[in-house]
Amino acid sequence: MRKVRRFNRTVTQRVGALNDAYLSRDRPLGQSRVLWEIGPHGCDVRALRSRLDLDSGYLSRLLRGLEADGLVEVGPGGGDGRVRTAKLTPAGRAGRDLLDQRSDELANSILAPLSPRQRDRLVAAMGEVERLLIASMVEVAVCDPRHRWARHCHQAYFEELARRFDNGFDPDRSRRVDPAELVPPAGLLLVATLHGDPVGCVSLRRQGADQAGEVAEVKRMWVAPAVRGLGLGRRLLADLESRAVAAGIGVLRLDTNRVLTEAIALYRSAGYQEIPAYNDEPYAHHWFEKRLSPARPAPAPA
Repeated sequence: MRKVRRFNRTVTQRVGALNDAYLSRDRPLGQSRVLWEIGPHGCDVRALRSRLDLDSGYLSRLLRGLEADGLVEVGPGGGDGRVRTAKLTPAGRAGRDLLDQRSDELANSILAPLSPRQRDRLVAAMGEVERLLIASMVEVAVCDPRHRWARHCHQAYFEELARRFDNGFDPDRSRRVDPAELVPPAGLLLVATLHGDPVGCVSLRRQGADQAGEVAEVKRMWVAPAVRGLGLGRRLLADLESRAVAAGIGVLRLDTNRVLTEAIALYRSAGYQEIPAYNDEPYAHHWFEKRLSPARPAPAPA
């Protein structure tokens, strides 16, 4: 924990985040970042708030300050009066261009004192830190299968299967999953979000019981291409398993297609064992099963 805090202090000091005049401009970092994020084409205020993870009141104050300086105009967006859009004025676009220039100068000032080898190490480390920070900002929660996030994930999942499967994918040929089967206690749907946008999902539906206990099936595991490589698939699967154990489920099963090599590798590394076919899914080539360890009760207080 101390190392994380020390890293935060070093970074904020080195990039000048503590200065009221960030990048030698007459406004603090918050206003400068909002100005840059609005971009040359404008931005929905709700999307801006989500993207920057800002409280609505704080963002409103930042926007009012930029409006007062003649840099931003906030008004209705499109045909929906409930949607507010922030757009840069000509002065705002000029200010954003200057921010880009000053940001390049700051980046150069960080790299210039270093040797070529040190620069490569720093840039590589920055890339790794950025990816890990993004991974830490992903939120995973139970979602209603009729929610727009769920619909988005499932549609993206179907479209990817259609692209990757040898003969395409038709949801009507696949074994049907009723939304009611993904609502507790029959099952559940987990959706991962980043900055308010859905970026992954996985489902669980109960199958009944056998000699090993209550059985459930893992369905519709999907991770958006933009966030692959962050360990999100493994995180979704682990979260699902934890919730399954808490619900008294002892066995998880799943089927998958042979072209989904990344998913197959994930399942095997997570302890799933290949088994004979347990269903008649026409798109499946592999069937897996995992016996879950029951949750251990918390130790009694001494």
